[in-house]
Amino acid sequence: MGWWEVNADTLARSRFVISPLAETFARLKLLHAGEAAHPGERDWLRAHLPSYQALLATDPVTDRLVRAGLGRDWIADFLTPTPRDGEEFAAEVARVRSVAPDLARRHLRTALAGPLPAVLDREDLPERAAALLEWVWREAVRPYWGRQRRVLEADVVARTARAGQGGWVSVLDSLRPGRTRWLGRNRLQVNLHEYPPREISGAEMLFVPVTPQRHGWVSWDDGERYALVYPCAGVLADAGARAVPAALATLLGPARAGVLVLLDSPMTTSQLTAVTGQGLGSVGRHLKVLRESGLVVGRRTGRSVLYGRTAAGDTVVAAAAPAEPG
Repeated sequence: MGWWEVNADTLARSRFVISPLAETFARLKLLHAGEAAHPGERDWLRAHLPSYQALLATDPVTDRLVRAGLGRDWIADFLTPTPRDGEEFAAEVARVRSVAPDLARRHLRTALAGPLPAVLDREDLPERAAALLEWVWREAVRPYWGRQRRVLEADVVARTARAGQGGWVSVLDSLRPGRTRWLGRNRLQVNLHEYPPREISGAEMLFVPVTPQRHGWVSWDDGERYALVYPCAGVLADAGARAVPAALATLLGPARAGVLVLLDSPMTTSQLTAVTGQGLGSVGRHLKVLRESGLVVGRRTGRSVLYGRTAAGDTVVAAAAPAEPG
């Protein structure tokens, strides 16, 4: 396993950052894999995978670059510059474009764990990588970025609330279950690779959420900045994951019923706004009615309030659910 040595001061200064390029790269990985984790990803792939495949079919060099750079066990580092707080996509992708060709080729050899194919022994690899990322951003990320950003912000709120409730260990263990966990004695496991540990005490440590559910990675600027990219909570990423029973929609109205259905897991107002697409005021009014009806309860954690269904709310949702066939 790979792990970082992190002292208490570094952990205390660590923070969450939202990165348009990280989201774009995660979407590139999703296009490359072609396998959806939930219905929302399946719909997105249906909309964008054909044009992505057609693009690469006309550009065999970039196609080979993607397959080499994403590797089987390791990503070519130049494709994933470490995020910086508040940096826009154009500035992030410019850092990919500015990588020295020799360094890009070296990173590709590491990802391949072997020699570089002759077709990739060329000077324009950073330019090709940046151009592909720009295409993914323009065609398949930017049209949805408003909602995706709200989802990522909602995930940060939830993780921050979890830190206040269960401490940093509970947050670290939940980022990529089975891959990230606090080992104790200043050690943070970041992946399952057998690589030498890194001493990062005194550096900046960042946690970066992305919406695709099966994708995550680590990146670093040695000695300065280290990032752990992780998939945000699945219930946030897939707004259509939970259908609203027709009877419940008739009883409460579709929007209010949708809020009640989502609250089988505690969520903040910001999370509900991100997931449902409703305005903050509308969500607040729905929560007020649901609380006054005894179907939902709010519990303060730090500066946030987490809302969840009461036993009565569970009963109402269960009673309205369609009967199982047979």
